Amino acid sequence: MPTRGGGQGARRGLRRGDTRRPLLPGSGPLAGVSPILAFLVVVAVFAVGAIVGGLIGALLLALLAVGVAVLLATTWPRLTPPERLARVLVLAVLVAVTIGVALR
Repeated sequence: MPTRGGGQGARRGLRRGDTRRPLLPGSGPLAGVSPILAFLVVVAVFAVGAIVGGLIGALLLALLAVGVAVLLATTWPRLTPPERLARVLVLAVLVAVTIGVALR
């Protein structure tokens, strides 16, 4: 039976059941994707959605918003409250831009 405060996790400052552990590099579904490539794809989709406008632009932006929401939901337990606030604000701004493009 593990003792309280002992074990390998305690030496690294982590408690059993602590959900704020950092993700290990290479452990997620996007591990093989270059961060620069992912950023460029997001910027390109956002730019096309904002420039094209109308239904097609709104759908592209809505697709980005769904992606942001999924990432936010999957990482929520590991985020600190300020990180959560920042990501929720990004999602809210993206949803507002999507609505604005749809109504244009």
